[in-house]
Formats: sequence, structure tokens, C-alpha cells
Amino acid sequence: MIDPPRILQTAAQPLAVIRLTIPRHEIRTVMGPGVGELMSTLAAQGITPSGRWLTHHFKMDPGIFDFEIGVPIPKPVTPTGRVTNGALPAATIARTIYRGPYEGLPAAWPELDAWVAAQGRRPAGWLWEQYITDPSMNPDPGTWQTELNRPLVA
Repeated sequence: MIDPPRILQTAAQPLAVIRLTIPRHEIRTVMGPGVGELMSTLAAQGITPSGRWLTHHFKMDPGIFDFEIGVPIPKPVTPTGRVTNGALPAATIARTIYRGPYEGLPAAWPELDAWVAAQGRRPAGWLWEQYITDPSMNPDPGTWQTELNRPLVA
């Protein structure tokens, strides 16, 4: 289900973000419009993203998603509407690639966490997913790739 994980150090990454706290079942209805709002705000400000869009989850509650939709940026965004500046902090992380439809992500995370535990490490309470494949460009969910990033407790 996931590629072989690896542990690495990441640098802090500035982001343009939209923060959301929603019931888990609403994720499909807010994601597309949120990404569209984020990208149109950046385009209006002449900012080209410096990486792929992502979701930065602050805590893992089974019923509520407390997260940001974000995209790496080369310079700060002027806050507009719901779009503001954010960042991923520097961290030691476990990283892998999940291949397949988004419905498989809830099973991929425990697989990564089991690998982390087998390494004698402990996951932090937050994480991020970076979406390598753009579903609007490739509608076949069997080919989608999502990078899973789990920060580790020191």
C-alpha cells in the first residue's frame, strides 16, 4: 500500500494557507473550493507556488479535521479573505508515498505509524499530506500519489 518509508530532516517551509476546522465527512466538499480559492488568490498577487499543494493537519481527531489547505510559496502572500501566511516547521519526519485513491489514505497512515514504531520512534500529533498527482489532470485514482509526512517526537 505504501512505498518503503524513510526518515529525514525537513527545513521550515513558508506556505499560503486556508485554515479549516470541519466535521470529517465534509472534507470532500471543502477541499476543491479551498484549493481553488488559494490558487486564485496567489495568481491575483502574481505569486507562483514553489511546490505542490498540501494539507497540514494539526491534530488527529476521528470526527473533526483541524487543518490547513496550503501551498509552498517563495514570498509572503498579502492576506486576502481566508488566505493567509503559514508554515510547516522544520522537523525530523517519516516519509512515504501512498499510491491510489484518497479513500485508501485512512489505512495508509496506520501502516506508516507501524513502521515508525518498528524503528523505535514515536509520531508527533500532527502531519501533512502533499498531493503529487493532480486529480483534475489525471482522473484515474489508481494512479494518484500522495506523499505522507509524519513528524517524529525527538
